[in-house]
Amino acid sequence: MQNKKKLTFGFMLFALLGMLHQSWAADVYVKSADVYVEDDGTDFVEDFSAEEVAADAIANYSPDGSLFQQITDLEQEKILMQLEKERAQLDLELDRLAAEKIKLHMEIDTLSGRAEQQQQEIETQKAKLEAEAARIEREKESWLAEAEKPVATARATATPIVTETPSVDITQKYRLVNVVGAGNQLQATVEDLTTGQTKRISVGKKLDGLTVKTISVYDGVVFTDADGITQTLNVSNGN
Repeated sequence: MQNKKKLTFGFMLFALLGMLHQSWAADVYVKSADVYVEDDGTDFVEDFSAEEVAADAIANYSPDGSLFQQITDLEQEKILMQLEKERAQLDLELDRLAAEKIKLHMEIDTLSGRAEQQQQEIETQKAKLEAEAARIEREKESWLAEAEKPVATARATATPIVTETPSVDITQKYRLVNVVGAGNQLQATVEDLTTGQTKRISVGKKLDGLTVKTISVYDGVVFTDADGITQTLNVSNGN
């Protein structure tokens, strides 16, 4: 907009100076007269009309080298210099934008490369973890198989356990009547279920081939036979 104003001002100034110069030239030619010399040596003056003089002045006018031409040239040079300056500034801006664009593309490429590298590292770590998990699973299965071997061997070679039955079922022949005494002096009274007779027993005594192992007020009488089989006679057995 500023350049357009400068151009308009220059053209207006050019037109104004042209009009002034033409008016000045017309005045000069109107007030002047051409002097001619006759063949006989006498001089005479021929006057011209103002219109003819003005027309001739306008037709013969040349602005080259005039003050107006110099001013016009200066204005044009100033406008051209301003345009060149603005053009140079625009070129600098375009170069800066191009450099920024290149820098931005480089940063995008760098970020893209980093993202791909990170993704590759993640995939590598994932593959390592999966391989480690598979290895641990194989070791677990191998360990379990090794652990099962002794158990299977023991099961195959183990002697079957034979459940022995006591020679005398004390609970079917006697019932506990009471427990008396204190500490290690406890004694128990039992009743023969067949005859109704009662017997007093203590720790270490025998009853129908069974030895009294322990006597307790709460647990009753514990008997053991020669094979180590134990039986317990308490209050609940006889009721």
